[in-house]
Amino acid sequence: MTEGQLTGYDRRMVALMNRREGAPIYATAARRRTVVGVHIALTAAEITAWLFTVVGEERWAVWTLLGLLLPWCLATGVINASTRGLLELRARALDERQRAEKNAVAARAHRAMFWLLLGATVGVGGAWCAGVDLKGLVFPVLFAVFVTHWLMPLWVAGLAAQDDLADEDDV
Repeated sequence: MTEGQLTGYDRRMVALMNRREGAPIYATAARRRTVVGVHIALTAAEITAWLFTVVGEERWAVWTLLGLLLPWCLATGVINASTRGLLELRARALDERQRAEKNAVAARAHRAMFWLLLGATVGVGGAWCAGVDLKGLVFPVLFAVFVTHWLMPLWVAGLAAQDDLADEDDV
């Protein structure tokens, strides 16, 4: 894709996703794994708080949701920056290597979701066979699976991102 075919929005997003100010935060695989782990924990906390506001009608959960939102957004931004916007940029803004990487990430996320859904199905089936009343769990479990399905590509991309090669000036 040539620079002339990109829209102004595409050029701004490419520039934003390739900023290097935060690079020390995600410079190594261990740091990226930590950020992804923190993001998963924050997402689980957000899901729990949201479910308490909707299902449990707990007022404290609203404040918890708001308090977790900024750290969750920052962690999302760090993961997006570590992948250089792989999942956020339009296809026309990606080169062939990036498109192939995006497809590989989507395939890995799809496989991970398959195993997660299979595990959830087996767990629910086992609980049902054991006589557990599942009526109150259907919505929370489906919501958690929905959010996980939405974010799994981001987490997989964050875990799969490669370390930046050292510049010759840094050596």
